[in-house]
Amino acid sequence: MKRYAGFRVLAVDDNAHNLFTLRSLIHKHMDVELLEATSGRQALEIARADPHIDLIILDVQMPEMDGFETARMLKLHRKTRDIPIIFLTAAFKTEEFQQKGYDVGAADYLLKPIDDNQLLNKISTYFRLIEKERELNRVLEEKVAERTAELAQANRHLENIINAMGEALLILDPEGRITKVNPAACRMLGYSEKELLGMSIGDVFEEEGQEQARAFMGTWLEALIRTGALRDIEAAFIASDGRRVPILFSRTAITGEEGEIDEIICIAKNMSGYRRVEAAPEEKRA
Repeated sequence: MKRYAGFRVLAVDDNAHNLFTLRSLIHKHMDVELLEATSGRQALEIARADPHIDLIILDVQMPEMDGFETARMLKLHRKTRDIPIIFLTAAFKTEEFQQKGYDVGAADYLLKPIDDNQLLNKISTYFRLIEKERELNRVLEEKVAERTAELAQANRHLENIINAMGEALLILDPEGRITKVNPAACRMLGYSEKELLGMSIGDVFEEEGQEQARAFMGTWLEALIRTGALRDIEAAFIASDGRRVPILFSRTAITGEEGEIDEIICIAKNMSGYRRVEAAPEEKRA
């Protein structure tokens, strides 16, 4: 039974009789498509123009550009360097020439007269390897596609949660510039997302005095580096219309492999309308 339908082989030989013999042998046992070239230069042109060649059977002894030079040129070109090459030769039979063939990139080096079974087995071996590689690539592509879909679904789910949050979410870079906000932050501050992105947190965070101004990216940043998070800080945002918005503020540092801060996640709960309950005098004394 013939096999390997869909595979494409390029046979290169300046001798028409040799090409006929090779053509007859391959078509008798395989359903492959056979391309033919009668010179090294023609082989290069065909191989570079056709991205679907799976195997090249290359005669060594040819005028102008021999098989060694043809193979070397094939291996230099990005489109053709990975195509397996089987050398065939009746003249260059010594170990020195065989080694030269492997050095220029041959996968195999066979001697004429051709042993039909040996050549067919060699061709079949490479086709089976190509089939396995294609199957592995197919499985890998399926897994990548599945994982990509899972990540996209997880990202959509996370985005929906962030957008539905009642608390304001602001993500800062290590210099305190806003890189991401959620709709609650825009509503609380009275800015659009486009307006907030790139602003410094100091532009919307209340800084009543120099000490507090230093605290946000100074003392608090140092504490973030040490602890990774600061929670339930009473503070205030300054909205776009100048309103003071009391907030309960939490900040978490996302660090890199060497402990440096990559991002700062800020979550603020609007405390407008909440009254702070003072402790009773006896509780304070205790």
